[in-house]
This record gives sequence, structure tokens and C-alpha cells, in this order.
Amino acid sequence: MRDLPVDLSGYRLLVTEAPAMKMRERSGVMEPVTDRHGVTQFAVSLFAKRRPGPDGFAGKGEEIRVTLTTDPGEGFEEGTYVALLDPRVSPFSLTTEDGRVISGLSFKAAGLVAASLVRSAA
Repeated sequence: MRDLPVDLSGYRLLVTEAPAMKMRERSGVMEPVTDRHGVTQFAVSLFAKRRPGPDGFAGKGEEIRVTLTTDPGEGFEEGTYVALLDPRVSPFSLTTEDGRVISGLSFKAAGLVAASLVRSAA
């Protein structure tokens, strides 16, 4: 199963690495990552921390890397709180050249919006 919708409304998302064009190395050359339609992808690193519950406990957070399917534009510098537009998650598993198996979750979203805009619209 791929691109499962995910509800992150119970989390605060803090930009830890500003959005940038997603790049990959092929044959020693860096090239932009595109989707199957040729649209350039972007990536942002976020620190996701659960909002405190009724008991005040929030637990530990986790840094996640999110692929953005559109250019997020300006204004999402390190330290900015954001919300993801249409967030999705996909499990993955791959075998490296040396035989190791790497598994995890990949996050994807249509874009970013300032968290202050989300709260004021509610």
C-alpha cells in the first residue's frame, strides 16, 4: 500500500532544514528528482512532536524528511512551525549494494503552510 493519508494534526511540525530541490546521485552526477510526469520534487526536514495531552505529557519527537510534490515557495526557514498539505505515508524496503535491508516509512505532502495560518482558520 502506498500514499496512505495520515493525520498529523496532533503534532507540532518544526522546520529543521529548509525546503530544497530534491537531488540524487546517478553515475557520479547530481540530478534533480522528478516524479513520473517530470515534475521536480522538493524535500524538507521537520521535527514532529506530539502536542501535549490532557495530562500535559507530549513524549519524545522525531525528525522526518518529507518529499513535497510542489515548490513550497519562500518563508519556510529553519525554526518555522508548519502544517503539511495532504500528508501521506508509504512503507518501503530496499536492499543496498552490500546486501543490507533498509526499511521504514517515507512521508510525502502536496506542500507546506505556516502553522499560524492553520490555527487562525480554525
